[in-house]
Amino acid sequence: MEKVFRDPVHDYITVNHPVISELIDTAEFQRLRRIKQLGTSSFTFHGAEHTRFSHCLGVYHIAKRITDYFSRNFPLEWNPDENLLTQCAALLHDVGHGAYSHTFEGLFNTDHEAVTQEIITSPDTEINEILRKVSPDFPEKVASVISHEYSNPQVVQLISSQIDADRMDYLLRDAYFTGAVYGQFDLTWILRVIVPTENGIAFKYSGMHAVEDYIVSRYQMYMQVYFHASSRSMEVLLQKLLARAKFLYASQPDYFAISSPCLVPFFEQNHNLQDYLRLDDGVMNTYFQVWMSHDDEILADLASAYVNRHLLKSITFDPKTVELEDLEILSSLVEEAGFNPDYYTGIHSNYDLPYDFYRPSSEKPRTEINILQKNGSLTELSVLSPLIKSLTGTIHGNSRFYFPKIMLENPEFTKYIVNDSLVINQNFTDRNSTASENTDDSVSKQLSLDDNL
Repeated sequence: MEKVFRDPVHDYITVNHPVISELIDTAEFQRLRRIKQLGTSSFTFHGAEHTRFSHCLGVYHIAKRITDYFSRNFPLEWNPDENLLTQCAALLHDVGHGAYSHTFEGLFNTDHEAVTQEIITSPDTEINEILRKVSPDFPEKVASVISHEYSNPQVVQLISSQIDADRMDYLLRDAYFTGAVYGQFDLTWILRVIVPTENGIAFKYSGMHAVEDYIVSRYQMYMQVYFHASSRSMEVLLQKLLARAKFLYASQPDYFAISSPCLVPFFEQNHNLQDYLRLDDGVMNTYFQVWMSHDDEILADLASAYVNRHLLKSITFDPKTVELEDLEILSSLVEEAGFNPDYYTGIHSNYDLPYDFYRPSSEKPRTEINILQKNGSLTELSVLSPLIKSLTGTIHGNSRFYFPKIMLENPEFTKYIVNDSLVINQNFTDRNSTASENTDDSVSKQLSLDDNL
């Protein structure tokens, strides 16, 4: 029986394979309706309420278009027996994402990719039961695609590479729901010029400019949307809120067992897969609203700040020139103002490499994007494109120090800000000296103040 989903990005998404249809109906996949795709970004871009569910459907749709195209046009280069495996991996690639997953993972030592593979291979899940109907080893095959261990590089690269079904969907989807125009690129043309090769996938020379546009769009989305300072401010607040709750649990286990029972296994570091699957964004948000009335002033204040979007301010700094202890002067001023710096200051770093060619010696080597020329040879993209060459190997992003907004009204804090920059001297002994009193022997370190929060 055919299913049709009306999608704002891809128009109609058609599901006509019973295995895909059954996977969508599982409890583990339906849970993705309750997980936001962009986490805290909806506090900055109010339209960004879309979910992992819609994204995963979109990735499946793109993967299906590609595998159907390969099966029709490349009978010698592509094995159609790989179609269902590729489409299942595309659909399930994010099924292990948790509530506010990236922030949650850092505090409770979880890994959504490992959870994804566990959901697929565990005999206790509905997803595993359905996949085993295909063949006893089919769940392990799907998991191996997601872990990049599957033997066919074509399948792996369609799901995870520098230009894959996952990235193509989230760029278009995130651009649509955030209202940004940066993530737009010509998906239709890219899907017409993609070709299977012996070692993976490549793109015809006639589509090189569409691929260029995709890379630039990705760069712009990271700089303008994914790395937005306000979204990161909310991430810091969320991390500090959960850290405070985890700290208080040691002395108040009964309170949290009643107010937020699904978090207890994580506070105790004794959780299993079912514990993980019980959490979603809605559950977490309900807990935060309950914590707003807690007797602990820090927990209640952080919960209120998060629920009601009271942002922290931030400054950028270069970790290559600014030591962590250099920021202690700021933390001490925050503490003097009555804030616990453990919970009201934070460092958040975001960096991205828009494009890089294959570097086998690197810790996590990337797949390169190859262009198929008319003579049949493959050439790495940056060799042919001056535009992409300018981005190759260049890292973009920044590190930010977050603090309460009220500190900007504190003369002891603001006296270090000169022309929207904060001047910190290596000699911290005379904190009362002004920036203009710097000597040649006292090297200043500049941090630019963000005024856009």
